Amino acid sequence: MSSVNNLKDLLNNAELRAQPRTKWPGNLNFFPFNLSLRFQNFILKCINFLFKDQREVNLNLIMALRESVALNQQLIEEITTLRQQLDEYIDKNSSHIQNIDQQLASVDTHLKKLQDEFILNDSYLKNDLIQQKRLIEMFLEESKKRLPEPFNQEQLQTFVNEEPDLLDAFYVAFEDQFRGQREEILNRLKVYLPLIAETNIGNPDFPILDVGCGRGEWLELLQESGYTARGLDINKVMVEQSRSRGFDVIEADVMLYLQSLPDHTLGAVTGFHIIEHLTFPILMKFFSEVARTLKPGGLAIFETPNPQNVLVGSCNFYFDPTHNHPLPSALIKFMLEIQGLSQVRVIDLHPYPDTYKVSGGELAEKFNNYFYGPQDYAVVGYKL
Repeated sequence: MSSVNNLKDLLNNAELRAQPRTKWPGNLNFFPFNLSLRFQNFILKCINFLFKDQREVNLNLIMALRESVALNQQLIEEITTLRQQLDEYIDKNSSHIQNIDQQLASVDTHLKKLQDEFILNDSYLKNDLIQQKRLIEMFLEESKKRLPEPFNQEQLQTFVNEEPDLLDAFYVAFEDQFRGQREEILNRLKVYLPLIAETNIGNPDFPILDVGCGRGEWLELLQESGYTARGLDINKVMVEQSRSRGFDVIEADVMLYLQSLPDHTLGAVTGFHIIEHLTFPILMKFFSEVARTLKPGGLAIFETPNPQNVLVGSCNFYFDPTHNHPLPSALIKFMLEIQGLSQVRVIDLHPYPDTYKVSGGELAEKFNNYFYGPQDYAVVGYKL
């Protein structure tokens, strides 16, 4: 409002100065301009005549500016009124607007959940159909060999041997749901790249073997870093998925494959969430084969759920029906050491976010360590 008043004062002053002159300027009443009154009036009339058009233009501009100022003042008053009405409307309907926002947020969350479920179900159905197609093709091939004769015991055994693989598609969907999305696992596994970089491995002479390679996240990181690596898995669906991404993956039993290798031929053996699937006798033989096939200076890395975390050891571990039993880190460290690996150490991984933890003293800190501490750990050892 003060700026409007200033504009009005300026316009009043301009309008006053735009009027015809009727008085001789006082600052000219000194020598040599001390003229007679008659001559002064004559000069004023000449000046008024010469600048008549200019005064008219100035007056028109002043009037236009006056109308503009009045219009702006009117608009300011209308905007102020509308703002007051809007504030009153928002105050009266704020709860209703907030309720609508909450409903929209709920709908958005529900749609996202449905989308995730659709993607998961779609992936499972596709993988399951691929598995069924493979079994049907195998059945038809065997039928062609024997028709019109009946199947013999050896051919029937072929179908029996395929029964354990019928859950391959289910396990792929299970991994997507409980293991984590591919991007998340890629970020988690990057912690191991510096360990590989420290040793002279991952070349064609001493490749890296990733047992239970699954969807191939670790193979992807190794390939992007320029290392020579090979994956091993018994899940046919996962093997096909990894091969489709261009990774070198073998479908084979881990023990049979390791036993087929000569001594000191691997630069590293890695396994992420695989050793908890093995029984104790098989695990002992597995570590023995790992130590035998590693070259001097080679590296072993095995990640597994951490049973020291109460939530993991009592509940989360058993989400996977193919898990055998939890493995304490001290036990795995000891098992690798007695197989001849050195500098064996345990790396705690993936604690719960700080938002889960409770505040308090020493008791709260112990509670946080046992319930919200590392959910996984890795055991790392070297071949002398």
